[in-house]
Amino acid sequence: MKAFSERNPAWIAVIGTVVLMAGCLTAFFSSSLPVIGSGTSYEARFTEAAGLAESNEVRIAGVKVGKVTGVRLDGTEVVVAFSVKDAWLGNRTTAAIKIKTLLGQKYLALDPAGDHELDPADPIPVERTTVPFDIAEATSGLATHLEEIDVDQLATSFRAMSAAFEDSPADVRAMLDGLSGLATTISGRDTELATLLRGMRGVSGTLADLDGEVGDLLTDGDLLLAELDGRREAMRRLLRGTDKLARQVVAVIGDNDDALAPALAKLDRVSRILQRNGGHIDEALRLLGPYYTLLTDATGSGPWVDGYLCGLFTEVDGVPRPQLDPRQPRNCHPEAGGGR
Repeated sequence: MKAFSERNPAWIAVIGTVVLMAGCLTAFFSSSLPVIGSGTSYEARFTEAAGLAESNEVRIAGVKVGKVTGVRLDGTEVVVAFSVKDAWLGNRTTAAIKIKTLLGQKYLALDPAGDHELDPADPIPVERTTVPFDIAEATSGLATHLEEIDVDQLATSFRAMSAAFEDSPADVRAMLDGLSGLATTISGRDTELATLLRGMRGVSGTLADLDGEVGDLLTDGDLLLAELDGRREAMRRLLRGTDKLARQVVAVIGDNDDALAPALAKLDRVSRILQRNGGHIDEALRLLGPYYTLLTDATGSGPWVDGYLCGLFTEVDGVPRPQLDPRQPRNCHPEAGGGR
């Protein structure tokens, strides 16, 4: 077997390039692989997209099981491609585009049904799909159409109708007079109405742009409330435990009152004695201080005791002799140069 350094570098480069390309392709198309991918791919047909977009969630009974992988137009119908992982879909499965948030974000809801598994090659037909009624889009469309109305022309039409039905019965004439007054009011408020409609459109657009932020805010608020609820429950458990402990302590004291009362009385007497003799103890400790200082000085030089004995010897004719006279004063001091 040849060593690695002896092999043809050209073949090594070719094999390495092929392996690298295979790894890149595997990583790029990993979502389409059967085991580690995003799941089985299906399609459903709708009369309109209703704001559904790629990467929106796919849910079954409120649980996320996949995502939308594409939305395209096929004639007069919209084809929604989606993937589902770890979920079973029957041949009578229904699909619906539903509103996820108040600001119009959508998701695809599936309702599995049928006796046999759904074939990925057979799209869910329009007859088994539904789309939501989007309030935001309806409001925006209303604002657009109202802005296109010529209020002056509308007022003129109402006045013409009122004049044409002038000889009609009183009820009809009153109705037309009311319509004429309404048209006049609308005409007089044309500027304010246009401003209101533009404001409505601006608010709708702003809310649509902030859909993600508002959704995150609602999610974070839900997490905060859940955490606060958990802390409240923990505090309740702590209070219940404290109350239980207090009752047990009271019960123990009550059961052992005969034994604890004499012990507590003796402890109280000991405490009073210690308090009463506290000054004596302080004075004793104060007096012991100099004693232990001198004791340390005498024994701190080594394994012996240093001392100075005064007046035990005296000189008689130049010869040191013991001085045993108890009447001899003993308050002598050592000389500066030493001595006995």
